[in-house]
Amino acid sequence: MVWTPFTRKLHCLKGLRYASDLSDKEWLLIKPHMLGQPKRGRRRTTDLQAVMNAVFYLLHTGCQWALLLKDFPPSSTVHYYFKRFADDGTLDRVHEALYVQTRQLEGREDSPTFAIIDSQSAKTGSDARGDVGYDAGKKVKGRKRHILVDVLGLMLSNKVHSAGSQDREGLSIVCDRLTSRFPFIEVICADGGYQGKIAAKTSPRPLQIIKRNQKAFQALPKRWIVERTFAWLGINRRFSKDIERYARTSEALISAAMIKLMLRRVARYHHS
Repeated sequence: MVWTPFTRKLHCLKGLRYASDLSDKEWLLIKPHMLGQPKRGRRRTTDLQAVMNAVFYLLHTGCQWALLLKDFPPSSTVHYYFKRFADDGTLDRVHEALYVQTRQLEGREDSPTFAIIDSQSAKTGSDARGDVGYDAGKKVKGRKRHILVDVLGLMLSNKVHSAGSQDREGLSIVCDRLTSRFPFIEVICADGGYQGKIAAKTSPRPLQIIKRNQKAFQALPKRWIVERTFAWLGINRRFSKDIERYARTSEALISAAMIKLMLRRVARYHHS
């Protein structure tokens, strides 16, 4: 990207307390999909924008829940609403809405026709409960982040499971109910770890295997897209390891990270 007065204005964060905070334009994009006021009982006084700011701050800095700054709502409140957003489908609704808008901005149809799959093994912390195994290939004890993305690198699905599971076994997990959400997908691109009858049988669509060139480094066609998505996630220090107690919390944080990425894109477009 070339820095010009126009692009500098789009990327300027001077009006925010922290670089991870939502701008007013970004908040307006997701506000219609957030929880409304309860119809009965006491009205909610917690500012949901502040809650999302706290979640994005935690993602960006990698701090513990208990060490969230006093500028944010109490850490117990932030954690409660984050778990609620993950369980009641709020994160899924926000992600789906932003996904469609981002594809439209890129001149694409709402539903993709091509997908790329890959996994990333990460070490777990001492507090991990369940879904922990040993990846003999990468010599890592922990969990695998399994993601499926489109040609833009935007996430279609993500699952976190034991690192002891083979990639071909995780394929069926991450592609569960894929065709019901994205019925127009024709091909799924994968690396050599997804070869074999097991993967071909469990995959909802034909697999296109692209093998690695062992002689020299080469950016493999289409395969580099999913690697770039992992790099986008890696901007958030929370993903330097999998320090979450449960795998479903890691999945929710991955969704939140992609929401933050798409929010910045869509808000800057509308700003221009």
